[in-house]
Amino acid sequence: MDDGRGKSGFLGLRSGLILALLLVGCRGKLVDHLAQGVAHANKGEYDQAIAEFSKAIRANPASAEAYGNRGLAYYHKGQYEQAISDCSKAIEINGRFAEAYYNRGNTYALQGQYDKAIADFSKAIEVHPAYAEAYYNRGVTYGQKNQYDEAISDYTKAVQINQAHAGAYCNRGLAYGRKGRFDEAIADLSKAIEIDPNMPEAYNNRAVAYVGKGEYDKALQDVNAAQKIGFAVPEKLLEALREKTSDVNK
Repeated sequence: MDDGRGKSGFLGLRSGLILALLLVGCRGKLVDHLAQGVAHANKGEYDQAIAEFSKAIRANPASAEAYGNRGLAYYHKGQYEQAISDCSKAIEINGRFAEAYYNRGNTYALQGQYDKAIADFSKAIEVHPAYAEAYYNRGVTYGQKNQYDEAISDYTKAVQINQAHAGAYCNRGLAYGRKGRFDEAIADLSKAIEIDPNMPEAYNNRAVAYVGKGEYDKALQDVNAAQKIGFAVPEKLLEALREKTSDVNK
């Protein structure tokens, strides 16, 4: 099964702006700059967001939220060193800032620094034990290290917290497939499809599991479904199915 991020294999890491509810209790111009920064970031206007968060920091250098949000804006711009620096500053100010650990972990993971990423996701979970996305992203990172048992454990925790987490079912199914546990893989991938019928990775990975079981007609149906959604099914899988379905139909 493919293990790339994004459109094949493991679904990518998730990140999100710190919610506006974190602004409660702030006063004066700091509230305005933080709120304006979040508004810009939510529209993908990251340069404007960074400018607003920087103003918030100048107004209150002890604002962990302003550093954390600016770090996330840098993350979305691909400026990872600045993102790590700002998240680290946010953590220095507030050592129990779960979102800052989470976002720094995402940044480390994208740089291939998987052990540092896992440490940050673990800290986010320590601070916020019901943090489903932290379990999910730690699972993705374990998957990148081929530590499938650990990945399965984290995806399981993610779906216990959020039973509608299609990505966690999809990735747990992929991890089961990597271990040759095809029935469990198919069950999880089917659940992911039930939750999100437009998730092409789930169809693609279920097709691979069906190939593992020798159920080539079902695999071909899933490949066709993935292609209808616009997914570029790997040529290697298509070639294997052409050969196997041809053999079956002889």
